[in-house]
Amino acid sequence: MGARGELFTTQIVLENRSYFFNVKENRTGDVFLQIVESKNKNGEAFDRHQIAVFAEDMQKYLQGFESALSFIQKHEKEKQKLDAQKKQAKKAVYRSKAKEADSLKETPAQSGAPEVKRTGRIHIVSKRK
Repeated sequence: MGARGELFTTQIVLENRSYFFNVKENRTGDVFLQIVESKNKNGEAFDRHQIAVFAEDMQKYLQGFESALSFIQKHEKEKQKLDAQKKQAKKAVYRSKAKEADSLKETPAQSGAPEVKRTGRIHIVSKRK
């Protein structure tokens, strides 16, 4: 047995947090899982929180954890679906506005004005007579 009754330890390091999963045994021989979150506070100190789950409660804990995880996954899928629908609706509105603008444009033949040939060059005409 390791220091402080540790039987097994693993660590997960993220950007500004670390999670420790420690399997420990107390003085009376009860085995439990200790989950510790350690968060860096402005490089000065660490904010540390922990929970303990005893072996006899582990199955109920895991059931609750799994149901929460499945809810999160379902919620994320629904969110992605809604985002895709919003994006499609936005594209449809843009396309309909573009078609409407194209249909409202008058061609020179419709307006009765002579057709102007666009060459890309600037031609300045004096208005003096």
